[in-house]
Amino acid sequence: METADFLETLDREGRSLAAAAAAAGPDAKVPACPEWQVRDLLRHTGTVHRWAAGLVAGGHTAPRPVEDPPELDGAELVAWYRDSHRLLVDTLAAAPADLECWTFHRAPSPSPLAFWTRRQAHETTVHRYDAEAARGGTPSPVAPDFAVDGVDELLRGFHARSRSRLRSEEPRVLRLRAVRPQGEADAVWTVRLTTEPPVTVCTAEGEAQAELSGPADELYLALWNRTAVPKVTGDSSLADLWRERSGI
Repeated sequence: METADFLETLDREGRSLAAAAAAAGPDAKVPACPEWQVRDLLRHTGTVHRWAAGLVAGGHTAPRPVEDPPELDGAELVAWYRDSHRLLVDTLAAAPADLECWTFHRAPSPSPLAFWTRRQAHETTVHRYDAEAARGGTPSPVAPDFAVDGVDELLRGFHARSRSRLRSEEPRVLRLRAVRPQGEADAVWTVRLTTEPPVTVCTAEGEAQAELSGPADELYLALWNRTAVPKVTGDSSLADLWRERSGI
């Protein structure tokens, strides 16, 4: 996917998040995050949007602290979130292609601008799902290609970092398979688990003790621990390991 595609997705998903949050109300529980109500979801996501926008706008080459969210609630909080989202989208749209800026994981990305646009598109999509789940009804689907990209970012970005807790005392191999629409090749990853950060390759390399698979959009949400894994083949304890240790 191109940076422009991620920006379009970020724009759409943020507007959908705000609409769902307004419909749900600030007291609604967020099913996948039991400690959160919708007000917490809005405060978190809006604060992250403003943090990312500040990094990009300032061209900061070192990390900066995330500011505390405002003590707003109800309609004022939704309006603040909309402003935060608009600030991020406009900042990314105006940023130069050769932007120099700090990033925090090494998933393949052509530039810092591409990194932040992609990262915030996925951040917002997952939390849009949270807002729609809190509202009730069936959440909007995630496009297959975008979902595949998100699985790749999660595996080769977040879980390649030293802080990943996805580890095993005994070396084990986990396969993940995102099933695409008929006529398109599935996306496959092989994740090698040891006492070090996981190592992921984008092939069905060697034997695996377990495979987690399903339609790309369902697998994406499952790996972000929003839904159950559609299908587990082999050693189910590896699915348990993912659920217990993969949180970001």
